[in-house]
Amino acid sequence: MNVDWCPGIREACLHWRDAPMLQQSLEALEQTLEQDNDACIDCAKAIVEVVCQVIVESFDNPLAPLKPKAETPSLSEWLTAAVRALKLGDIRDEKFKKLVSSHHKLSTALNDLRNHAGTASHGKDPYLERLAIHHRRSAVLAADAIVAFLHKAYLDAQLDPASSREPWERFAEQNALIDAQIGLAVDTDDDGRTTLQFLLPSGDVLPVGIEVSRLLYQLDREAYVEALNATRGMGSDEADDEVEETAS
Repeated sequence: MNVDWCPGIREACLHWRDAPMLQQSLEALEQTLEQDNDACIDCAKAIVEVVCQVIVESFDNPLAPLKPKAETPSLSEWLTAAVRALKLGDIRDEKFKKLVSSHHKLSTALNDLRNHAGTASHGKDPYLERLAIHHRRSAVLAADAIVAFLHKAYLDAQLDPASSREPWERFAEQNALIDAQIGLAVDTDDDGRTTLQFLLPSGDVLPVGIEVSRLLYQLDREAYVEALNATRGMGSDEADDEVEETAS
């Protein structure tokens, strides 16, 4: 398999492994590469487009929309939106701007090749000859260069934790600040309702009401089961038996 043609694509797809369409596109790319099928060009172009959409979605703001206005935006329009989202055009260095521009040229060439020879996009002349291997390789390498460029820039960008789909681990620096400076207390009212009280450095309290059962269920399923069994006055051995019986 020619997976060495697309290390940047595979790295980006691993990062966004919870994006089903992106994963399907990667599977299709790997399969068509294995088969020496010209459809790998369609798949490579699709991956670039999906990555652009992921990035745009991550930074889009209703007050200053980034998404292309066209009903069916072109690859170039999605790439332009992604570049804007990452603020890559805001850098004054003219040489870097030329580098950014070169990725736009790559996307245009990739899109043109896909329109001309991709087998999975539009109906083609049934007697059109299969492309040579270096044509397919060039297309995949072009897509990989664009995706790697965007993905690395995305990893360096400051994300908004209020809207980001990134996992908790993505905000390691922010997490460390919160963990070091925010205290935690628990308050329970007469009706048994629990409120977590986050103690801010200013002395203010940020209350978050949540049921103990919900907290345990969402954070630690084993602890939830252990707490459930404890409320029933059961020992751990009996608890394990009941869990097994329930599962069976």
